[in-house]
Amino acid sequence: MLTSHDVIKALLRTEKYSRLEDKRKYFFRVDRNANKIQIKKAVEEVYKVKVSSVNTFVSPGKLKRVRHQYGKTPDTKKAVVTLAEGQKIEVAT
Repeated sequence: MLTSHDVIKALLRTEKYSRLEDKRKYFFRVDRNANKIQIKKAVEEVYKVKVSSVNTFVSPGKLKRVRHQYGKTPDTKKAVVTLAEGQKIEVAT
């Protein structure tokens, strides 16, 4: 069983994702095996907010080359969490 801190790997803070915080949307890197219900419970427990919806997607890894060897970085799963009206996650800037 995954704990809340195992489900949520990181809160993603990029310029592109920061624009959507006004619409109460936050992006998280999550465990590949976590489902939407586990992600919702984990965010509510860790950040003490009410979540209205969760959308997930898998970002494919990139192809990399070191000398004559080719490889691939691992795929990562990300979640877009929309908070309920009036909710906000306090983030240090």
